[in-house]
Amino acid sequence: MSTHRPAARVVCLDAGNRVLLLHWSDPVGGNLVWEPPGGGVDDGESFLDAARRELAEETGLDPAAVQDRSVTVERDFRWRGKHYTGTEEFFLARFDEPGPALGRAGLMPDEQEALLGHAWLTPDELTDLPDLQPPHLAEIIRLLTTT
Repeated sequence: MSTHRPAARVVCLDAGNRVLLLHWSDPVGGNLVWEPPGGGVDDGESFLDAARRELAEETGLDPAAVQDRSVTVERDFRWRGKHYTGTEEFFLARFDEPGPALGRAGLMPDEQEALLGHAWLTPDELTDLPDLQPPHLAEIIRLLTTT
């Protein structure tokens, strides 16, 4: 049985056009995931507001950097023993410095344990990255930066 959870993610690009990915370890299944920051939309919250809130919580980066434009992405993944399917909104954020430092202060205790680290990667580095979610992230980045 699958679950759909409205969610928003943020494709963060630094001054060198490298993308920020968070590296997670699923506390239930143990599988590893590299993905852009983001998460579920709270009741009464817009996708844009959720993207900005999640960016601040998961990275400490300035939520005002999230632009009001998105791409709808089909997702199909497992996390914490649940199967999630459905669409998520992916937003773009740009930062003027190379690899801005992240903070973890906004993470919940279980997220603190599950987050292994992060990386700022070039689009070419995405092609060889195991456990990338969504697997076609390079195409999503292209859509966000050319539309």
